[in-house]
Amino acid sequence: MTTPLKVAVIGAGIVGTSTALWLKRDGHDVTVFDRIEPGNPNQTSYGNAGLLARSSIIPVPTPGLIKAVPKMLFGTDGPLFMKWPYLPKLLPWLIPFLKGANEQAVRRTADALSNILGDAVDQHAALAKGTDAEQYITTGSYTFLYKDRTAFEKEALSFSIRAEHGFTWDEMDRDALLQVDPNLGPSYTFGAAVRDHGWITNPGAYTSALFDAFLAMGGTFNKAEVDDINGTDNAAQVTANGEIHTFDRIVLASGAWSKKLAELLGHKIALETERGYHVILKDSSIRPPCPYMIGDAKFALTPMQMGVRAAGLVEFGGLHAAPSTKPLDLFRRSLRRIYPEIEWQEEDTWMGHRPSTTDSLPMIGESTKAKGIFFAFGAQHIGLTSGPKTGRLIADLIDGRRPNIDLSPFASNRFD
Repeated sequence: MTTPLKVAVIGAGIVGTSTALWLKRDGHDVTVFDRIEPGNPNQTSYGNAGLLARSSIIPVPTPGLIKAVPKMLFGTDGPLFMKWPYLPKLLPWLIPFLKGANEQAVRRTADALSNILGDAVDQHAALAKGTDAEQYITTGSYTFLYKDRTAFEKEALSFSIRAEHGFTWDEMDRDALLQVDPNLGPSYTFGAAVRDHGWITNPGAYTSALFDAFLAMGGTFNKAEVDDINGTDNAAQVTANGEIHTFDRIVLASGAWSKKLAELLGHKIALETERGYHVILKDSSIRPPCPYMIGDAKFALTPMQMGVRAAGLVEFGGLHAAPSTKPLDLFRRSLRRIYPEIEWQEEDTWMGHRPSTTDSLPMIGESTKAKGIFFAFGAQHIGLTSGPKTGRLIADLIDGRRPNIDLSPFASNRFD
């Protein structure tokens, strides 16, 4: 280990918490800044699908997406939603995002993401070891559900790329699906159960337990809004609620809110918020045997401690617009199709902000414009999955250890 450093981590979600815990285990003096306490429902880390989706190396923009957008937006059960007044502001991000809908870009993205997702289950186990967070990790298959084999074969490119990266799956016809899930509705007759995955049974409690472990080791939490950051050869500074704090290193891990602070340093950050939703069916009469990806509706269904959580979908509308009701209605209609006989006592609903870049890759590494400031944000749909690995990579960089993967695809200056 290098000489212990004084480090600030901005953001107490899964990425920030993972980074802080790894740094603390390395012996550094670590302070986490966030206006929201870890595990709070207002965190993006609270409301995800809970998946340790190590095979989610395929970005959202794939060949054929541009032609499918009108149906996604205007179809009865389309998984894409738009706050139309936000469209003019979105276009500078959306156009290059859609340009990535080609095979070359998909393969380039998959190659990079495989390096931070491939060992995700092991990374979570290592981070949680010896903490109360261990109890929330479950392992098993992650099953993609389709109406029929033809629908599965339309995603041949995605699955062939997964196979090239070593992922394997079991193909399941209707009879095989019913053997493990006899309540499954007749709309789904084919599945692909991708092996060796995991899920978190209570994402909010999981993040909170990891953060408790960080505090128990002597870590510090400053509940404050960060207004500014800067770094020089001699020191890095955080301004929070008007007060200046000096550190040796700063880690920016505040998700969709990172863009503003990174641009204060002089970077251009091609990042938008994909607004994601979930609905939890509490005390539901039926639970899936493992997480499902619903192929036609493009959301995940995960068994959790508090019930069954349907999570995902995409809405563009910025950081400040109120939640919409249409995504939640789509969840409810789809759930009745998946499980026609399902009943539940009550439900919780949620909306949060995924930080998504135009190239579908996170920002991981040191700023090229402010020495001592490190980026750890922009993981779009895979923030929970990649959080522990991202945190470990940042800890390695700060501690002077050379990461064993190529970090150039995640460079801080790639949009400058």
